[in-house]
Amino acid sequence: MDHLAGVRVVSFNHFLMGPLAMQFLGDLGADVIAVEPVDGAFQRKWGGADKQVDGQSMLLLTGNRNKRSCALNLKSEKGLEIARRLVERADVVAENYRPGVMQRFGLDYENLCKIKPDIIYAAASGFGQDGPYAKRPGQDLIVQAMSGLAMITGDKRGGPRAIGVSAVDHHGASLLAAGVLAALLRRERTGRGGRVDVDLLSAALDLQMESLTCYLNGDTPETVYQSDNLSGWYYGAPYGVYLTSDGYICISLGPLSNVYDALGTPDEERVPDGDYYSRRTEAAATIAEAVATRTTAEWSALFNERDIWHTEVNDYAALMQDPQFRHNKSITTVEGATGVPVTLVSHPVRYDGATPAVRLPPQRLGAQTAAILQEHGYGESEIKDLVTEGVVAVC
Repeated sequence: MDHLAGVRVVSFNHFLMGPLAMQFLGDLGADVIAVEPVDGAFQRKWGGADKQVDGQSMLLLTGNRNKRSCALNLKSEKGLEIARRLVERADVVAENYRPGVMQRFGLDYENLCKIKPDIIYAAASGFGQDGPYAKRPGQDLIVQAMSGLAMITGDKRGGPRAIGVSAVDHHGASLLAAGVLAALLRRERTGRGGRVDVDLLSAALDLQMESLTCYLNGDTPETVYQSDNLSGWYYGAPYGVYLTSDGYICISLGPLSNVYDALGTPDEERVPDGDYYSRRTEAAATIAEAVATRTTAEWSALFNERDIWHTEVNDYAALMQDPQFRHNKSITTVEGATGVPVTLVSHPVRYDGATPAVRLPPQRLGAQTAAILQEHGYGESEIKDLVTEGVVAVC
């Protein structure tokens, strides 16, 4: 995929949001140089479920394909000089250190503009570059709790409940990638560089735009907990997940009367369509009682007959067998950097009917350090000296 061919990104990113955003650009053909400490970035040292594939963490495999690895000691003056050389030939510099760290290195936006006036500087943070929380550590779970996301995902019986994935990191990455693309387009039209800032807290609020809009306008609800069975405080019945005799089924949008017809609900137990929200708890309870009497497949057949939007609730094992999932080729298996196959989630967008290929699986630490330094004017003997001095690491 060559949409961003010729665009060079120098990425001082770690954890998840920053790496995911730059991976998106790398998928589209940008030359992403991932600058890491000589002992490796955080994503090499930690990953979900305490799993590894031939020494590679899950966090590394998640957000680091289609990048070249340059291991560089920014705490040394020679390392900083290399970083400045990288910037000279870059279109985008991205980082997600806490506010102030890049300034201490002299690699903040104001200083880099002196090196490359039309640079696009993309910064990700927990809470923004200033304000009372700017210096706090920002992390997905913390922001889910702070932003209200965990509260609206919970219910009265169980209390707040975080989403089961790093949803804020992922959404923040999409916003950061989109911001960089917008800045690149503006530079193409005007010659101006610029700064792009995305923070986790704003990304979490953006994820809740529908919920917050409902909350902020009109009457304030008594609670933002989900009601029994219903998937969101601001949704009416039947919108939710229900226990069947052998699993779960999700019922989405549709008139209550249509659902009642499928369930065979007596007239005296029905909530009128117009009361689908005000009497949602009562309606959901009636639906739940009926749905529990048959299998998921039986209800699915009845709902299909009446064009009721629904689906079975998949776990990951069932997802792997889902025909649309398989048709979309939503995962891809490639040879990893160590020679052992790794399975990755595919790029989520199609371009002219195709998804970007994995040109480079997540790389070994410093795999391209020597090549990158050579591109920027360093000779072989200089590189050897830099390795000996601990300024860079090579693989």
